[in-house]
Order: sequence, then C-alpha cells, then structure tokens
Amino acid sequence: MKSRRLLYYKIGCRREKCFKVNKIMILPIYIYGQPVLRKVAQDIPADYPDLQELISDMFETLTASEGVGLAAPQIGKAIRVVVIDLDVLGEDFPEYKGFRKAFINAHIVEVDENSKKEPMEEGCLSIPGIHEVVNRPSRIHVIYRDEDFQEHDEWVEGYLARVMQHEFDHLEGNMFVDRLSPLRKQLIKNKLKSILQGRFHCGYRTKVVRK
Repeated sequence: MKSRRLLYYKIGCRREKCFKVNKIMILPIYIYGQPVLRKVAQDIPADYPDLQELISDMFETLTASEGVGLAAPQIGKAIRVVVIDLDVLGEDFPEYKGFRKAFINAHIVEVDENSKKEPMEEGCLSIPGIHEVVNRPSRIHVIYRDEDFQEHDEWVEGYLARVMQHEFDHLEGNMFVDRLSPLRKQLIKNKLKSILQGRFHCGYRTKVVRK
C-alpha cells in the first residue's frame, strides 16, 4: 500500500511534547525502547477520566501521523484503547468508507487456525523507517467495547483483522518486529539500535528514550 502501508512513515520529524488544534491535542508517539510499549495494557472502567477526550486526541494524533491505527501504549498509556481509521482507504476499498472506530477493552479471543495466513508488509508509528513482511491469520474472534461502552463479540477478517492484530499486539506489550524470523531480526538489528539512539526521521512528533 503506497500511502499507509500498514501504518505510517513520512519524512521530517520534530520532537515536541504536543500541540493543540481546536482544543484537540496532538500527542507525541512513544518510540521503540519506551518501557510502556512492553507493558500489558489494562482494561478500564466506563467512568475512566476524560475517555472521550482521550479518544478524540488519539484520532487527531493518528490523522496527523498519517496512520490507520493507534494503540494507547503508543501515546504512553498502558490501557486497552485502540483507534482505527480505514476511511483513508475508502477510495481504493469502498467497504472501508467511513470506517473510523474506537475499540475499548479489546481482546483477541480466538484465531481461526484454518484461515489462510496472509503475508503483508507492515510498519509502525513507534518504529519509524522499518517495514517488514508479517504473516498473520486472516480471520480472528474479538471482543471489545465501543465509545458508548456497548460490548461487541465479533469475528473479523481481511485487512481489518490484520490492523486489529497489529494494534491489539501493542496491548499485550508486543510489536510487529517480534513476529519476524531470527534472520530478519538480525538484519534489522542496526536499524533498531539507531532508533534507540534517536537517529531516525519521521513526519510526526515523537517521544524517544532519554539516555
């Protein structure tokens, strides 16, 4: 996918805390090496403080970063909240026109082991500049709550299932590079080291590990 392959790369990067656009906050993306990205995120109650504001900020941050998915750990919060915006793919994929949704307390219950494992190149806002082919099942069973805290229990397939798996991995403290073969991990080792040292370029605000 030329514009947002599975999430996200653009040239030129400024590292700042955040800035406001019409009272909505564009937040910095936490970069590979930040401890929060390796924590297992926790479910939240319906009265979680400022939840709607958080979701709005996440969508705004996602749009500014030119991604299709963002998990709360990527903005420094170890809670089970994910936002996905596939509307940007609507011209090429009409079925995703208008798809812009928050997933709260999201969990993958089951993977259809009989479904075909599809290879596709992925990237990540938290790992700028690295794109690798990842094999994932094409059909999964998920549970989550929507923005009104209504519960959903669904089987999902296709590209949405891939994006969900990528984002829900973040909620378990995992990242797409963890799914690579030992050989591929070795080949990108120096790139990951450069990211840890803050030597990378991207088009969105970031929060790197401070040495």
